[in-house]
Amino acid sequence: QVQLVESGGGTVQPGGSLTLSCAASGSVFGVNAMGWFRRAPGKQRELVAEITRGGRSNIADSVKGRFTISRDNDKNTIWLQMNSLKPDDTAVYSCNADVIVVWGTKSVWGQGTQVTVSS
Repeated sequence: QVQLVESGGGTVQPGGSLTLSCAASGSVFGVNAMGWFRRAPGKQRELVAEITRGGRSNIADSVKGRFTISRDNDKNTIWLQMNSLKPDDTAVYSCNADVIVVWGTKSVWGQGTQVTVSS
């Protein structure tokens, strides 16, 4: 069984910072691309940032310059550093990973973590 364990969500004032982490655990032989998605109330889920195993990242225009994604392949973990947070960043953030398992690859989702930006 493979699961993604997320942490780091919470409530912060506008202009504040939060760091989200996501770790793959279980019968994991490795992880290809990993990323963060978010869904705000009444909106569709959108990609926030993703990073390949080789470290190449893709950041959404809406958060570029404010958010940074990084990873540690030995720990099968990624982090999303979120700075200069705005109320529009309020959403449920979910981690996704393309996990290498014994029979191939599997797309796995985390349970989601709430980020609220409010004064």
